[in-house]
Formats: sequence, structure tokens, C-alpha cells
Amino acid sequence: MISKKMENMVANSSAIRAMFEEGNRLAGIYGAENVYDFSLGNPNVPAPEAVKTAIRELLDEENPVVLHGYTNSNAGYEDVRQAVADSVNEKFGTNFGSKNITMTVGAAGGLNVILKSLLNPGDEVIAFAPYFGEYRSYTNNYDGVLVEISPNTGTFQPKLEEFEEKITAKTKAVIVNTPNNPTGVVYSEETIKRMAAIMEAKQKEFGTEIYLISDEPYRELAYDGVEVPYLTKYYANTIVGYSYSKSLSLPGERIGYLVIPDEAADSEKLISAANVATRILGFVNAPTLQQKVVKKCLGEKTDISYYNRNRETLYNGLKDLGFECIKPEGAFYLFVKSPVADEKEFCAAAKKYNILIVPGSSFACPGYVRLAYCVSYETIVNSLPKFAELAAEYK
Repeated sequence: MISKKMENMVANSSAIRAMFEEGNRLAGIYGAENVYDFSLGNPNVPAPEAVKTAIRELLDEENPVVLHGYTNSNAGYEDVRQAVADSVNEKFGTNFGSKNITMTVGAAGGLNVILKSLLNPGDEVIAFAPYFGEYRSYTNNYDGVLVEISPNTGTFQPKLEEFEEKITAKTKAVIVNTPNNPTGVVYSEETIKRMAAIMEAKQKEFGTEIYLISDEPYRELAYDGVEVPYLTKYYANTIVGYSYSKSLSLPGERIGYLVIPDEAADSEKLISAANVATRILGFVNAPTLQQKVVKKCLGEKTDISYYNRNRETLYNGLKDLGFECIKPEGAFYLFVKSPVADEKEFCAAAKKYNILIVPGSSFACPGYVRLAYCVSYETIVNSLPKFAELAAEYK
């Protein structure tokens, strides 16, 4: 018998993955060109050419025993961590060193490392709906309790009044994701400042430490000149989790990092805990070849003009058909209001037209659906007549 905890997790397994698998099934029946799969945030833009060049150079130049071996520290190669710190410092005017960087198995691995390092059983972690559903699973992994802040469906900025009310003496961490999955909204500087002030006041009120965990896999995917605030500059107890999955189109390579600033409470112990957590969670260290690759490619970016064209075409196309949606400022998702209260019914109706979308209840925001527009432009264009048929069904 599997564990009771896993029984629950299996029963509530990812709707996103299930929809993606359904897409593969339908493609086998109707042909991939006739299936419009907006389920999974799997980048369709290839990695920059510099990534391929870096891999070839490393395989030719590096000692293979060293390149493919364990790193001396579970935190990763010293030179890679210093290069990452230098890059972050140059971009955001920070002052990090190699010790402040822990290389991780993507952003998901980083979140698990930091939550393992922080949480005691019963500690509370706050997330703002809509949020990436795995936050609940990651918190449950360490017997924490996820506390939801209900969605603000007007702007999808966080409801800070509710946030202030729900912080308790048990609150250990707050997770923010900006640009946001699933809405594409970027939290404004005003929002971040108000959030930081609330957390500072609550720390004093309860005599506790509350950590702000900034989950940032979409940081580089921002449009129209929108600035994404760097949160360590606003709140001392901030930890940043980053991934190269989207910025370099490397989701399957599982490479990212944590930033644990000196200013964070108990930073030395927290850095040590993150190193140990990396080992005992079974990661041991982040993939060594990919650590070296990202060091060579720190100045590279995915061409977001591709995503921007998809964004404009899909957003405008759906708006013209009468669908309601806030225009995303970042990431590569549209969060569309369902024309019926039960968005799962709407998802089922869409599937009749080979359109695959994810219900908002997967993100703690029922009544909406998520579309990942990191697909081919042809998929966007060819899907719009099918969306028109779907819209006609709901008048």
C-alpha cells in the first residue's frame, strides 16, 4: 500500500499534465496540426545558439571526470555560483557573493530545498490565488499548511487586506510568483512595498521571522517595457528562486538557483541548511554540465518577440470573439474567464474542438481557464476558427 499522503496526491494529480497527455492522444488520432494544445508551459522557442555552442565547447575542453562528477559542494561549482552572483549584481544593483547562491534542480527543486530548510510541521505558507498548484504539494511535502489568499479577479494583484488578516504567529513563509503563472500579471512596485510593510509589521507583532520566497522562472518574459521588481531590495527576509527553464528554453535540463542574502535572518544557518537539503532530498547537486552551460550563457536570452506575437494574436483574437481576459504583462499565459460558472464544463466543451485548456480550479481560481501560448504561431492562428465555433456554442 502506498502512503496516505501519496494517495491524496495521486487523487489530486496535476490537471495540467493530464490535459497534456490527452493532447498527445488526440494528436495520434487527428494529427498534431489539428490539435490546439494550450495545456503545458513547455517553451516552443529553441534555446539560444550559444547554449549548443557552450555544450560542445565544454565537452571538448573540460575533463570529463570532473565535468560529469559530483561538485565539491552540494551548492554547486564555486565559479558558477560567483558568475551567477556577479550577473545578478550587475542587473539589480545587489551585492551577492558565491556563498549566497545555491544551484538547484530548476525552480521546483529550489522551492523544495528552501521549504525543507524552513518548515516545521504545522508552519503556514501563504500563497496568493491564482497560484501554481504544486505550491500546495511542495508545502505538504514538509508537513506545512498552505494558506490561500482569495483571488482579486479585477486586476489579479494580491488582496493585501486579506493577506494582513491571514498572517498568524505560525506564518513561516509567503510565496509570490511574478510574472505570474497563470495570469501573466506582474506585481507592481506599490504592491511589493505594501506587502513588505505588512510583513515587517507582523514580524514585530508576533516576534517571528516571515520569509518572502520569490519564485521567478518568468522574470525575463516581460512585455511592453514592464519592470519586474527585484524583491530583495524591498524586504530583508527575501529568498529568490530562479530557473533557466524559460529564459533559456531549458525546462527539461532542470537548472536554476536560490539566492539567500546575508540580510535574511539566520542567513548562514539557512545557507548551510539549503546545502544539506539539496543532498538529503536526493538532488545531491544541480546537473553539473548545465551549471557550466549557464555560466557561459548568462548574457543570453530567449527571443521573447516570438511569445509577444503569440500573446497579441491570441489575446486580440479571443477578445474579438467576446471572451474576457486581462492582458498579460509577462510569462506566456492567458487567464480567460469561462462563459459558464463551471469552467471544467467549458474545458470539456473546448475539447470537442480539439482545444485543450486548463481549468482555473487547478490554480485555486475557479471560473477561469488558462491557455499557455508558448506554442507555434501556426497553432495560434489555426485555433482561432475553432475558438469561434466554441464561442458560438455559448453565444
